[in-house]
Amino acid sequence: MSETVLSRRALNRATLARQMLLRRESITPVAAVERLAGMQAQVPKPPFIGLWSRLEGFQREDLVRALARHDIIRATLMRGTLHLMSRTDFVSFRAALQPMLSAGMQSVLGDRTSGIDLKTLIPAARACFETKPCTFDVLRKHLSKQFPDVDERAMGYIVRTHLPLIQMPVDAVKWAYPASADFAVAESRLGEPFGADVRPHALVLRYFAAFGPASVDDVQTWSYLRDLQTVVDDLRPKLRMFKDERGRELFDLPAAPRPDEQVDVPVRFLPEFDNLLLSHADRTRVLANDYRPAIFTKNLRVLATFLVDGFVAGTWTVERKKASAALDLEPFIPLTKAVRRELEEEGERLLRFVEDDVEKVDVRVGGVRTFAVAETSKGKASKAPKAPEVAKIAKSMKIAKSTKAVTATKVAKTTKVTKATKAAKVVAASTSSRTTSRASARPAARGATAAAGTSGRKRR
Repeated sequence: MSETVLSRRALNRATLARQMLLRRESITPVAAVERLAGMQAQVPKPPFIGLWSRLEGFQREDLVRALARHDIIRATLMRGTLHLMSRTDFVSFRAALQPMLSAGMQSVLGDRTSGIDLKTLIPAARACFETKPCTFDVLRKHLSKQFPDVDERAMGYIVRTHLPLIQMPVDAVKWAYPASADFAVAESRLGEPFGADVRPHALVLRYFAAFGPASVDDVQTWSYLRDLQTVVDDLRPKLRMFKDERGRELFDLPAAPRPDEQVDVPVRFLPEFDNLLLSHADRTRVLANDYRPAIFTKNLRVLATFLVDGFVAGTWTVERKKASAALDLEPFIPLTKAVRRELEEEGERLLRFVEDDVEKVDVRVGGVRTFAVAETSKGKASKAPKAPEVAKIAKSMKIAKSTKAVTATKVAKTTKVTKATKAAKVVAASTSSRTTSRASARPAARGATAAAGTSGRKRR
């Protein structure tokens, strides 16, 4: 029996269904975080927005209470970055992630680990945190007194990746965590021992439930665990196999939702660092390769985006001025009047959630962003591809593709949008970076560097 081939649009709909972006769900934050296989939480605010976009009637206090009870925790997890994860999943999956964290530490520190005895360092750090939850600045000063001739930054990073810790929420902070949060020993604070199973099989199944159908490369990109082909092969009897349009093998849970690819999708706003954009090696199921340089910045930030027909169609930012707030949208494609109106209505609701004490809100839609032709390594302009990704996305959104370059005026004509303000040629950039099938030392270093919660700044 041949494997079913899934189109890009079919993969889009399946992923959105798992990610609760086809419609808002009426479930608790704990259940939602488990269904999402965790939420990247490099910055405190984004998970609140991510849940607002996914849950019916979600209020900020819903997540604050779950964090205060430690039903949801914030800790260094997948990709060596801070994530929210349910207490149950954290206890079950933390041991399986240790090989990735250890490899990431070694990649970042290199020979700076020489002469450091983990069997002495980790108990010393644990004793410090057990005395009283504290920041890493306090920990490093404490360790420097005990180990005066050892690199204090290296010691801090080793502790971060080898001693399971959780961050402590603060009642008086709007988004639960201050910029420099206290850490506590997870096992002591949660009052239960960690699972001893270091095999990642259960974690991989949870990934397919949240992001499938997906490839082995995809799950390695999400987790930074290496050599998962053997694990997936072990799980084949529990999985259903598919192919994508390029012939790559995909895996999924047999009973997982895979909606019709023509199902309608409402506009959705995603926060910075949303895992929807970070959890596949091939991200074209939601994000055109041409747009990646506009989303993933050089200082390791992942910008907030909005979806139109299920695909990334632009970025958004909030500007606050005293008693007013404005949501600025930068679209990557021309917007129909109906889509623009939907974005404005949803955007106003988002502003009321994020800036709940303002008197006036406004949604401002900017002009369509033009994507310049990529520069080659020799500094010469590269030739624009004949079938740019932007045209493929436009076609999937029932916007006809021009036989030549896609322009705003031609898209407006195809979609019957009245009088585009200016004809803006949209030329796709061919700058997408390829993700290897393994979490190499370079990406491990990038992910682990972000683990300190510095969002691309130099580690402290």
